[in-house]
Amino acid sequence: MKAIFSIAILSLLFLASCMGYKEFPVESDYSYDGDFRRYKTFNFLDTRSSGPDSSIQNNIIEESIKARMELQGYDYSELDPRLLVSYKIFYDSLFFTGYEQPDLEMFIEYEESVDKEMDPVKYNLREGTLLVLIYDRERKKSIWQGYASGVFGNQYFNDKRYLQGAVRSIFDQYKVFAEGFVVEKKKLR
Repeated sequence: MKAIFSIAILSLLFLASCMGYKEFPVESDYSYDGDFRRYKTFNFLDTRSSGPDSSIQNNIIEESIKARMELQGYDYSELDPRLLVSYKIFYDSLFFTGYEQPDLEMFIEYEESVDKEMDPVKYNLREGTLLVLIYDRERKKSIWQGYASGVFGNQYFNDKRYLQGAVRSIFDQYKVFAEGFVVEKKKLR
């Protein structure tokens, strides 16, 4: 029953994420040191630079990240959050190194038997890339990163729906529920 409920929620997330927004070239990778079954709380790192990021864009991005994390069962907490979320907008094109890995869900399910060899992959990200990083505050390590290329630099980059779609595209790669979220929802029935 737990598996059916999880599949139903993931299906709804997938369908909701497909409606009404542009698809962006998106990639993600994660750290094998992540304790993905044990995270419940999050907050943001204040990494705003004095660069061209506008407060309107930052607010939309943060609201979208917060909504998605809460949808997946994470609690926003200002006191000792386990996860810290950071994002950065790159207005120029850049080369970025990611890693060829098994899907995150497969790693979480079969962690002990997954081949943990990581082959680097070089990405040529178009101008206007949104990078989201998730840190494990206790372990002091980045555990997940997702990036959408080509988000900024066109006429829609101040459009709220457009930015929300970019964040959804990135978080479609992070299909991890907070610790106890699926179990708690099941108990509510």
